[in-house]
Amino acid sequence: MTASQTEAVSGNGELVLEVRGLAIALPPGSDRPHAVSNVSFTVGRGEIVCLVGESGSGKSVIAQGVMGLLPKTLPVTGGGIFLAGEDITHAPLSRLRELRATRMSMVFQEPMTALNPVMSCGEQIDEVLSEHTTLSDDERRAKILETIREVHLPEPERIYASYPHQLSGGQRQRIVIAMALILDPALIIADEPTTALDVTTQAQILQLIRDLQASHGTGVLFITHDFGVVAEIAQRVAVLRLGELVEFGPRDEVLKRPQHDYTKMLIRAVPTLAPIDRVADNEAPVVLDIKHLSKTYIDRGWLTKRREVHAATDVTLQIRRGQTLGIVGESGSGKSTVARCVVRLIDPTAGEIRLGGEDIAALSAGRLRPLRRKVQIVFQDPYRSLNPRRRVGEAIIEGPLNYGIGRSEAIERARKLMQLVRMDPSSLERYPHQFSGGQRQRICIARALAMEPELLIADEAVSALDVSVQAQVLALLEEIRGRLNLAMLFITHDLRVAAQICDHVAVMSQGRVVEYGPAAGVFLRPQHDYTRALFAAAPGRNFAFSTDLH
Repeated sequence: MTASQTEAVSGNGELVLEVRGLAIALPPGSDRPHAVSNVSFTVGRGEIVCLVGESGSGKSVIAQGVMGLLPKTLPVTGGGIFLAGEDITHAPLSRLRELRATRMSMVFQEPMTALNPVMSCGEQIDEVLSEHTTLSDDERRAKILETIREVHLPEPERIYASYPHQLSGGQRQRIVIAMALILDPALIIADEPTTALDVTTQAQILQLIRDLQASHGTGVLFITHDFGVVAEIAQRVAVLRLGELVEFGPRDEVLKRPQHDYTKMLIRAVPTLAPIDRVADNEAPVVLDIKHLSKTYIDRGWLTKRREVHAATDVTLQIRRGQTLGIVGESGSGKSTVARCVVRLIDPTAGEIRLGGEDIAALSAGRLRPLRRKVQIVFQDPYRSLNPRRRVGEAIIEGPLNYGIGRSEAIERARKLMQLVRMDPSSLERYPHQFSGGQRQRICIARALAMEPELLIADEAVSALDVSVQAQVLALLEEIRGRLNLAMLFITHDLRVAAQICDHVAVMSQGRVVEYGPAAGVFLRPQHDYTRALFAAAPGRNFAFSTDLH
């Protein structure tokens, strides 16, 4: 380590967490012997330390080690973990149970999987108090309502009685934070808590964590791959690569004057809010023409009044061959609703969807089938998009086979597509779990292209990927668009991603398009207040990252 890194490891003031020379082994037969090797860092009281690195770097393994949640196949083989001075490296399960929630808590990435869907939010928070305190029922309820207010949730009584599915993603994450905070622990570990959130909700959660850290004096170990979030929230930054700590120091030192080549590579891959400078061909044929599209859901509950939910209202958009249109907005703005209507995964309520001049909005399933090959979609989670029981080659050729292409021709097409997405054709015989997240997304892109579509839809296709892998997939999509002269509809809540790949941008709010035009105009001269609010909420927007990365 450098001198500055050594100083950072020693820390200042009272320590809530000290990791000393930690080593965690991988199972026999793995690519490398250790998941974590000789890692040392500290978290002080009232301090936020960010752990950053790509998937497989050891971030979450360290967090699970601190919480005592490691499986037996990942044993701690060296070093130590000290919580407020207590060595908990090999603490018995009974002691770890005493410490969880009372001295250390964890906020997981996906609140919907962290919460029990059949218990109300109040009951789930109450479990923590019932397990660790002797408070009466009334005292526990009062404390829960107080904590719900503290995490800035509206109508605490209603939230207490609500089930997770009745809340938004940001509200569910606040419930998880309330559970972590309820007993005022010295350390909170936040493992990618804002990755799946839109920029405005993300900004609110980051501000909430900062406020709680300041008011409670809690130490926070914040795990993320988003350098905008790091710039916004971190006081010190630890950079991990393949289980090793390659750089550690104050935020400005690491982000503005990085020393290690790996850190420089990660920062170099961070997309900017500056839009691409590309002249679109406005004379190219129109591939997708959406006119006055609307989608209304009707809730006909037995014991409730009939309620209409307008997911999309009067949406008018157009994409020409070779162009990329981005749709941006918060969760619930209607972005994915429009995409699913275009693919006809759901039926629109009104309006036209002209694909190559033919209106597909109201076509029957039989008449729609021949046209489905013209539009293909790449979803957010590549692992859920692929059948874990089928080899990836079978997944890629399934579509062509269904449309009458011979098996040998379909396999040859799949081999060429694997080369196009920068993967070895021999890997067609492997299963999805044998690939990384970025590789799986490349396979999903190859599967979509196997149908030789005219329109490719990417629905949050890079939001869950590491910054470096995200940059690779974006470059790949851009190359494919140019090489095949495709029209592309790109759905995202990440403004930086939209700036890097889109010719035109539509901003949606509450089901309506509030701003629409060339990307340069929307990003550099936003006209609508909502668009300005989105840009203002982008994490790290005013932070000057290092520009000397060579």
